[in-house]
Amino acid sequence: MERQDGLTSAAHPAAAPHDAPSAKWWQLAFGVLCMAMIANLQYGWTLFVDPIDAKFHWGRAAIQFAFTLFVATETWLVPVETWFVDRYGPRVVVFFGGVMIALAWFINAHADSLALLYLGAVVGGIGAGSVYGTCVGNALKWFPHRRGLAAGATAAGFGAGAAITVVPIAKMIATSGYQDAFLYFGIGQGAVVVLLSFLLRKPSVAVPVQRKSLRLPQTKVDRTPKEAVRTPVFWVMYAMFVMVASGGLMAAAQIAPIAHDYKVADVPVSLFGLQMAALTMAISLDRIFDGFGRPFFGWVSDNIGRENTMFIAFSTAAIAIIAMLNFGTNPYVFVFATAVYFGVFGEIYSLFPATCGDTFGSKFAASNAGLLYTAKGTAAFLVPFASMLSAAYGWSAVFALIIILNAIAASLAIFVLKPLRRRYLLEGADAKDGKVSSLTLA
Repeated sequence: MERQDGLTSAAHPAAAPHDAPSAKWWQLAFGVLCMAMIANLQYGWTLFVDPIDAKFHWGRAAIQFAFTLFVATETWLVPVETWFVDRYGPRVVVFFGGVMIALAWFINAHADSLALLYLGAVVGGIGAGSVYGTCVGNALKWFPHRRGLAAGATAAGFGAGAAITVVPIAKMIATSGYQDAFLYFGIGQGAVVVLLSFLLRKPSVAVPVQRKSLRLPQTKVDRTPKEAVRTPVFWVMYAMFVMVASGGLMAAAQIAPIAHDYKVADVPVSLFGLQMAALTMAISLDRIFDGFGRPFFGWVSDNIGRENTMFIAFSTAAIAIIAMLNFGTNPYVFVFATAVYFGVFGEIYSLFPATCGDTFGSKFAASNAGLLYTAKGTAAFLVPFASMLSAAYGWSAVFALIIILNAIAASLAIFVLKPLRRRYLLEGADAKDGKVSSLTLA
């Protein structure tokens, strides 16, 4: 079918006939559960920072460098891990990831030096990246017609997985010490991932089928990772990813220190019939909103476009941090502002993989998305900088930086990425077909 603007809708690959209709949904569910099991490695970390510092007095900045190493290792090795997925399948890579995340928190539980803490972070990053890259890549392959929703639902496990364990971890840290929390939760999370790894598989040989048309420009030309990284559009997406991810990682790693410095951490807050300390309530709501936001914004982007959704989300994130900057010492504002912020922050983990797949094709979707995901590792190096910035100028300087980065990213989405990506797709279409565009209505 041809549109009035000369673009065509075309068939897309989907699961072969011998894949049961329910198979893709089961695979999505297994991926979501795996992601939930690795969520605490990132989002539960903030609960451990001050207890570790109280015991060893290494300083927040030195301790937070472990978080930076974790995120860098988790992201920068994803292209290597997705290569193993393509060669050996998802099961063996996720199995390996489960073993590594259990080992990581076992090391953390016994770390009596920064060197050991950093080693645990690297091991955990390798394990988390193995699980994350595999599950997101698998979702993109099973759902080529709903990349935003599939990537968002899978990433939701990572965003919301810590929600149900925040309170138990906080209680165990308070009653038994952070070492026991590392040990028992680490072993439990790793064991679940290992078991789930046996249920994962990639889709059977794809066949083209006609599917519902949506207003999303997509390419029929599959670009290799080598080709993708040579394009300006890839690096614009990479820069935007770094800008938004850096703010979210700063907030995720520093939310407990921020709450303590704002003197709201232990203030009782009553919401939805529950009463708990503001910090515990905030982290719990953050995970819920983050988890809900990823598939929601993925679905929104499937309908109104990737860049339009990015603009809405990044702008909302800036507004939420402005509220924190001005009224964050109020415990209720602290709770709600952080919840809104994380509700719109997590969508980068659904929108960017989906946009990458739309732009560079399905065949190498996992590898290309893995390369783009390394932007999160680059962003992680700003987390210790946030500790130093807050020590020198206060948290207001950190918040101002996050606001500026989100505002720039929102502007880039509409005024740079949108026209640049469309022009790139049209040029690729002309090169392939001469006259007929390879953009499809996804």
